[in-house]
Amino acid sequence: MNTYLYEVPGKLNSTEDIPVHLNGQHVYTINRVYDNGLKKLMDAYFDYRYFLKYVVKSISGEERFVCRKVQRKGRLWFEGKDFRTNQQFIITYENWRIGVPELFIKGEQLNMKIDKEMEEWSNFLVGETVVARWLAVYHEEKDLFSMTLEILPDSPVQDAAFFLAIAQSTLFIGA
Repeated sequence: MNTYLYEVPGKLNSTEDIPVHLNGQHVYTINRVYDNGLKKLMDAYFDYRYFLKYVVKSISGEERFVCRKVQRKGRLWFEGKDFRTNQQFIITYENWRIGVPELFIKGEQLNMKIDKEMEEWSNFLVGETVVARWLAVYHEEKDLFSMTLEILPDSPVQDAAFFLAIAQSTLFIGA
């Protein structure tokens, strides 16, 4: 099992580069990105929850995965793109009309569910099997979140960039 650790400022509007570590080594950088200054200005008006886009880069600066929030005509979903494989993913809330909404990640050959928890481990499931899990612990005195991502060996996706971008977008501030 690979365990990735990183810390995210508690400020929703932070666009700083955040290093992600595996076994003490910096392996990725994740950050919130605005396509232009107008989107950033408008997002401030919407409490930094409307124009949401996270990009994960390798330590050489190559974009690996992007996840962005899309909201149109009262519907909300996320779009993800893996730059290495050029695969597209849709992350949607389902069953929201009948109770607690469930998050699903759908790709060409992938159907994954996210059991979202606010103060416990959030699990990424394929069928009933946990393939990865993600935890955010808030430290009020430092105003930052300590993040832990664990990817299990039997996960169909082993690239942490996939989980990092989706987790930051959907589990941290995406709702």
